[in-house]
Amino acid sequence: MGYPKNETSYIQKLIAEGEHQKQDFKFAISDIRKIAKSISAFSNTEGGRLLIGVKDNGKIAGIHSEEEFYMIEAAACRYCSPPVSLQTAIHHLEGKDIMEVIIAESTSKPVYALDEQNKKWAYIRINDENILANMTHLNIWKHNNKDQNTIIVYTQQEQQLLNILKQHGKLTLNQCCRFTHNNRNTISKILADFIRFDLIEQVFQEHTFYFRLKEDK
Repeated sequence: MGYPKNETSYIQKLIAEGEHQKQDFKFAISDIRKIAKSISAFSNTEGGRLLIGVKDNGKIAGIHSEEEFYMIEAAACRYCSPPVSLQTAIHHLEGKDIMEVIIAESTSKPVYALDEQNKKWAYIRINDENILANMTHLNIWKHNNKDQNTIIVYTQQEQQLLNILKQHGKLTLNQCCRFTHNNRNTISKILADFIRFDLIEQVFQEHTFYFRLKEDK
């Protein structure tokens, strides 16, 4: 990764943006698994950037050793599945070093992060948070990774779910299951197909995922 011509103004502009959908600040790397979680979230969404050595309020703390670089690499290669390729650069500002880490959006989602028991979890990035992906995300990615086109068999079950969403405005996965008297796996697959065919959308409000009909449908 090359260095910008005006390195100071480049990094100052990034910091001024604050944390958002495609950018996160890290004061320091104290937990490899937390970094893997961030890498998973960016990889599964639109990609993004980590600025290591920057506090949440934008104040520059700087990185302290090359160990942080190796921890980043370990998070991407050993604690993400599949391993993730990163681009890194060191920027110098106010007499301190800041590490920029660029994570590209994955072409084969999901990218999982390993927890303390080495269990795999996939995350997505919403605004400035890393959120655990749900069953519907996993079903969408599963279909997207298939070579063949997906065909929806439109039955009374699908019509019932659409009618219920129309009636209630928005519902959680559990509510959809309760109203249709179906299990989570079945309803999640139907919702995933509806999203892929642009019939409904998934919204995140008050740390809960809801499903609703697209306004123009």
